Amino acid sequence: MKRVFHSMKNVLKILTFAALAILPVHGQESSAVSSSTALVQRVLPDHSAHFICETLPAENGKDVFEIESRDGQIVLRGNNGLSIASALNWYLKYHCHAHISWCGDQLNLPNPLPVVQEKIRRTTPHTYRYAFNYCTYGYTMAFWGWDRWQRELDFMAMKGINAPLMAVGADVVCRNVYRDLGIPEKEIASYIAAPPYTGWFLMGCLDGMGGPNPESWYQSQEALQKKIMARALELGMKPVLPAFTGHVPPGFKTKFPDAKVTRLKSWGGFPGVYVLDPMDPLFRDVGARFVRESTKLFGTAHLYSADTFIETDPPSADPEYLKAMTKAVYQSMADADPKAVWFMQSWLFLHSKFWNQPRIEALLSGVTDEQMVLIDLYADAKPQWSRTKAFAGKPWLWCILNNWGGKQGMYGRLTQVGVEMPKLIDNPEAGKLTGIGTANEGGDNNPIVYEQLYEMTWRNEPVNIDQWVADYVHARYGSRNENALKAWQILVPTLYECKDKRHGPQGNFLAMPPSLAKNGGGFARADIFYNTANVREAFKHLLAASDELGEKDTYCYDLVDLGRQVMSDIAQQNLHVELRASFAAKDKLRFQKACDAWYQALRDTDTLLRSHRMFQFGYYQQFALNAGTTDATPEERAKWQSNLRRIITLWGPKNSPLFGYAQRQYGGLMADYNQRTWKVYLDALADHLDHGNRVPVDDIIRTEAEKWVNEQTTFPVEAEGNPVTTAKMIWDKYASQVSDK
Repeated sequence: MKRVFHSMKNVLKILTFAALAILPVHGQESSAVSSSTALVQRVLPDHSAHFICETLPAENGKDVFEIESRDGQIVLRGNNGLSIASALNWYLKYHCHAHISWCGDQLNLPNPLPVVQEKIRRTTPHTYRYAFNYCTYGYTMAFWGWDRWQRELDFMAMKGINAPLMAVGADVVCRNVYRDLGIPEKEIASYIAAPPYTGWFLMGCLDGMGGPNPESWYQSQEALQKKIMARALELGMKPVLPAFTGHVPPGFKTKFPDAKVTRLKSWGGFPGVYVLDPMDPLFRDVGARFVRESTKLFGTAHLYSADTFIETDPPSADPEYLKAMTKAVYQSMADADPKAVWFMQSWLFLHSKFWNQPRIEALLSGVTDEQMVLIDLYADAKPQWSRTKAFAGKPWLWCILNNWGGKQGMYGRLTQVGVEMPKLIDNPEAGKLTGIGTANEGGDNNPIVYEQLYEMTWRNEPVNIDQWVADYVHARYGSRNENALKAWQILVPTLYECKDKRHGPQGNFLAMPPSLAKNGGGFARADIFYNTANVREAFKHLLAASDELGEKDTYCYDLVDLGRQVMSDIAQQNLHVELRASFAAKDKLRFQKACDAWYQALRDTDTLLRSHRMFQFGYYQQFALNAGTTDATPEERAKWQSNLRRIITLWGPKNSPLFGYAQRQYGGLMADYNQRTWKVYLDALADHLDHGNRVPVDDIIRTEAEKWVNEQTTFPVEAEGNPVTTAKMIWDKYASQVSDK
């Protein structure tokens, strides 16, 4: 009888395992349909009944979607939720001429919805479609709550992104691991940085900036990341999660006196951080703890990010050391997750001359090709794949780094993305090109650039740029308005085919730290890479489309953005030139007149920016004011606001060399912060002309900036004024009065 019972138990075990083996497939299909159906309902609540979501198998392991009409409804099929969502996005753009972006939506759909005459099927050539940069979590996403994240997840799914860097809650993992290791609570609190600085903390650049964080913050981030990860996995994404880089608290050596800990050089004016050598056996232990804790809290898709020497050099150039170092870092992940795949940024190869080909090959030889994916962050301008023999045969991703510091500016390289990049698919010289992605430091800008990159997910051949732009404009505005199209036909070759290798768009002299230097202050770029007369001509054409398009949110965003660009150009090429010339001439009346014109330009630009919600400082401020849990104290909310204000102005402490790196052009900000700092500076120069005394202008500017950082004024969230009216004011008062240069 016992033998029969044991036999039955074995049969039941086999049946149970068989059922479990089958369930995930059905479960995935059910999840794909339910998650994509819910997405359609969120995106198109008034039209969702007209769509049916279905699944189909992947094509040779690659994501695929189909679209067809059936019985008066639109059928969206995909091998997972995000493929079905991508089918929706394709249908909206190419059949309904609608558009969803960071910078406004245009969802005025035809009634009835257009019929798909012939079934559409698209298969991606790219295994991974990556998104974000650790910096994005500081410059854009530091204080996002679930509502904003839910929209971003829907957006990513519709654009085909399947491997986003998900760094929310990484500070929770870090805190928990060091607690378990016995590091004192006070030391952990002073070690972990505040939300806007978490990215640089995770990359091992700084400790504690803006902190300490209250317990309510960690609670809110843990809960938020659980929701983000659940939704991402439900949609079929494979999030990339931060792993251990070796960056440890200053007191780590006290707790572990035999640990091989070194202090790195200062970064960005911050004290050097402490790093545990990957060759120390303790590294594997701590690294495995990170992955286990992260998996316990949030789950995993087996993809991890770690950049041990992102902007620093290893202590040894010995090839065997470099190989062993990589092996040790990977093993710290694999000890906790044998399926781990390491996503490593290749920025270190671009940043330092230390990395010649033999050293690169030695570093990468420490892991197998299945264990690592390289991210070529700036492949559209400074590709590393082409100088590293396609990363010595490792899989790699072709990415754009189109934004630096979250600064606004119209800028891109559409031909590189739409024409040159597809030529690398199946090209032996490109080695194991495995995907594409965006590694922008900041978001909410240049929607045309990201639209194109993400659309290349579903294309394996070069596009016709002229036709693609025409289709984009049609979808962006829901119209084939000739003036709008003409504006973009001018803008694309002027601003979106940048030929040099600059790091980001032209800086705005109005928004930069005050300076009369020809090259501007902070991180402004002196040489304008485009014909500014063309930009004004495009502005005129876009304005001419206002009678038809003036009520479209996407049009209003673009009109304000283009007007902002025009004012940036005029400030640099005309108003700033006059400031310098009048001061150099020591003509006090002329200088005062130039100062007054500068202040007026600041106020007029502010008026323009305030006319669209996405350019209001208050729109971004609200995320900081509402961050954390609902019971966050006024003191906590004041700290978040101060952190937000600091990173977009001084960046760090009062004496930070990064002052102005993340300069912004926001409504409310220009007439307040920017005008105040410019006024104390220009007043000091005027005083010098009057009395000849030398004034410490840099200290005066930074003192005023520090004062502003610590203020608690709240700014309007919603738009103020009419964008068309204010744009016409900019045209009449400035753009139409400037001679071509």
